[in-house]
Amino acid sequence: MCRHHLHQTGFRKALKKAVQEAGVLKRVTSHTFRLSFATRLLETGHDIRVVQELLGHDDVKTTQVYTHVLGKHKSGAISPMDA
Repeated sequence: MCRHHLHQTGFRKALKKAVQEAGVLKRVTSHTFRLSFATRLLETGHDIRVVQELLGHDDVKTTQVYTHVLGKHKSGAISPMDA
């Protein structure tokens, strides 16, 4: 069996077409999925070190950028009043 690799522009074109067909007006790139993935992991309570490893970041400070999107403390803790 052979494995055929796709050129990166092929994925970009397919993504652009899918976004247009879905009627999404915002800019969407493959990096959008990476950001969404990391944010979702942190939202669901995964440890920031796990997210760091999955994203391949050398420094946890790079991963901490995703915590700002959450609007929560860096530890992921939320106020009981918010829950």
